[in-house]
Amino acid sequence: MADKRDYYEVLGVSKGASDDEIKKAYRQSAKKYHPDLHPGDKDCEEKFKEVNEAYEVLSDADKKARYDQFGHAGVDPNFGAGAGGGSPFGQGIDLDDIFSSFFGGFGGRRSSNVNAPQRGSDIEAELYISFDESAKGCKKEVKYNCISTCDECHGTGAQPGTQAKTCSACGGSGKVTINQRTPFGVVQTQRGCDACHGKGKIIDTPCKKCGGSGRKRKSKTVDITIPAGIKDGQILNVSGRGNAGYNNGPAGDLHVYVHVRPHPVFERRGDDVWCDMPLTFAQAALGAEVTVPTLDGKVSYTVHEGTQPNDVFKLKGKGFAHLGGRGRGDQFVRVTIEVPKNLSSKQKEIIKQFDGSTSDKNYAQRKNFFEKLRGMFND
Repeated sequence: MADKRDYYEVLGVSKGASDDEIKKAYRQSAKKYHPDLHPGDKDCEEKFKEVNEAYEVLSDADKKARYDQFGHAGVDPNFGAGAGGGSPFGQGIDLDDIFSSFFGGFGGRRSSNVNAPQRGSDIEAELYISFDESAKGCKKEVKYNCISTCDECHGTGAQPGTQAKTCSACGGSGKVTINQRTPFGVVQTQRGCDACHGKGKIIDTPCKKCGGSGRKRKSKTVDITIPAGIKDGQILNVSGRGNAGYNNGPAGDLHVYVHVRPHPVFERRGDDVWCDMPLTFAQAALGAEVTVPTLDGKVSYTVHEGTQPNDVFKLKGKGFAHLGGRGRGDQFVRVTIEVPKNLSSKQKEIIKQFDGSTSDKNYAQRKNFFEKLRGMFND
């Protein structure tokens, strides 16, 4: 212990340095003495270990406090160990091993192989289609942005002609083991390697195209089939079109959110279609053959005599296809009666003559209304 240098001196900072200043000084020193930059240099290797040891203590608030009060003795894992003073479980407890024994196989620790294939993340895109396209189905080209494997370095992150090196600080595991003295003895924990940032590899010559990440954002297109009957807000999944995976892992999926533009005439209710259709007074009173718009084109329909406002008639099988099933919904047509405007004197006279020729028997609703009023006033 007496031969150890002061940790603040090792990092080149004052005792009152902030956490950010300590972290910055550590990164500079770690980069300066990293063994991969000085292969075979034992002196740099020892200094690199010394720098990591200093940062391990000064970056931990509890350890830093003990070090400031007791010096190296306050953080020496062997300090206080001995007969009767050690852990009842023995020295060198690995918390990961303890947790694994309790939870292994069900929510336990994940694989420690940082270079194992990992699936890429899913992404989203939006697609707008017309009302008719949602009814009949169609093919659409979807444009989207995703992260793809760099085609220059093929995902290695290293400039072609070079290759990444295994990190000597962590041996390629991406983690370093930390010994910490506790009331139960010396406990071993792991954290991400600062030298390789948890990747397990060091890239001396990064790929110029992707900056060493091995991945690059690209714009892509994909053709998808929109099924007949799709509804507004539904999601179509396109497998393998998401962000690229890591270490040759599979790509994620593309989720396409479908938006259906409203129609000027039709309204969708479930798999049924509704529309309002204006009739003239004469058509409603006398009945008529009218042309009705549908999703399949125009059809003829006979309006019966005496049709009233808000009457509804049904065209069977003229609605939306049942998505994932057979058959179609229906179309419902609600009647509105349009009162004519800007009548000529002759037309007005004809209507007056017609109105004078009618009686209560021709107006059932009007008759019923006044009978109710008569009953109210008589009370």
